[in-house]
Amino acid sequence: MHHRTTPVRLLAALTLTGLLLTGCGANATPAGNAPASSAPAVDAAQPRLVTTYDGGIQVLDPATFEVLGDFPLAGFNRISPAGDGRHVIISTAKGFEVLDTGAWTDGGTHHAQDPAMTDIVFPTTKPGHVVRHEGKTILFSDGTGEVSIFTSADLASGQPRVETHRAEEAHHGVAVELSNGELVLTLGNGEERPGIVVRDKDGTEIVRNEDCPGVHGEATAAGEAVVIGCQTGVLVYAGGAITKLDSPTAYGRIGNQAGSEESVVTLGDYKQDKEAELERPQQISLINTETKSLALVDLGTSYSFRSLARGPHGEALVLGTDGALHVIDPDTAAVTNSFPVISAWEEPLDWQEPRPTIFVNGHTAYVTEPGTNTVHAVDVESGKITGTGTLERTPNELTGVTG
Repeated sequence: MHHRTTPVRLLAALTLTGLLLTGCGANATPAGNAPASSAPAVDAAQPRLVTTYDGGIQVLDPATFEVLGDFPLAGFNRISPAGDGRHVIISTAKGFEVLDTGAWTDGGTHHAQDPAMTDIVFPTTKPGHVVRHEGKTILFSDGTGEVSIFTSADLASGQPRVETHRAEEAHHGVAVELSNGELVLTLGNGEERPGIVVRDKDGTEIVRNEDCPGVHGEATAAGEAVVIGCQTGVLVYAGGAITKLDSPTAYGRIGNQAGSEESVVTLGDYKQDKEAELERPQQISLINTETKSLALVDLGTSYSFRSLARGPHGEALVLGTDGALHVIDPDTAAVTNSFPVISAWEEPLDWQEPRPTIFVNGHTAYVTEPGTNTVHAVDVESGKITGTGTLERTPNELTGVTG
């Protein structure tokens, strides 16, 4: 297998709207990169896409889909934005590693250079969820239960100073730090995951709830309401109190969510068949953190855990196995649009196998189509496909930065 950087064959090279967003940058230099002063200034922010393939990671130009950088990396690797508009965190066998996409904004000046792997690493076993909130990046280690928190922008200076916390026991969990220093942290071990605990900035317990079997997945809504999924509904933490919202069915698992600062409603999946080898649900859940209510929406098509996203105005977006992007008004629970994007597909049994994936940057949704090695840019409001690129590698996970 060769690993040199290769250009993509372009089906279209169109200017994408809604991409020129200013990311949160810094003027220092990330470890392993050329000095920031050597990076040329450019006229506008340079958003970038990042995708994994079997054996590596690629950084793409979202307007032309040209491969800007190709980084061989064995194993199944997960990617998440670091929260600073520039870096991406990769969960690897070493722990959490950091990729510099090479585009950032510093004091209103935009810069662009070649992407590069940094030597920043947060060593751990079984690196898990990466959460971004209020300028902080929160890493959860499933292998140790350790929570590492740092200021996202500090990545520009190299290895950042980290504040650490620890779950009561190691488990597949997640943590969210709020702007007042409170930490929402899941509870669990290798046998069960029953709920959450909330600690204040000094580490003193405020409240806990253990009526949340199979706790998994988090989202933060407008007003810093945190929603944690359960096999029987969700837990909502807001204003110092935890509220349990029960599923309308005996088993109603909400394990994956998407939140938006523009909406008090979080978007979740919804599975009802506890015995299914792989349930292909056709309903999604909407959790209103203001009214403390849970609503289900029939889509008429199934979807996967990589199908959920939010639009620029808080719209709930679901990429269906019918190949369409379904737009839902989170306040009315009405499906307002369904835009055809890709061919119909079926979710594979193995969760690590590639499947169509959605990532949203501004007003543009990017949708991968592994069956054809393509990625499409879709205007969220009109449904128009504004660009398509064909890759030489089959895309698996997808994320990006604002630049």
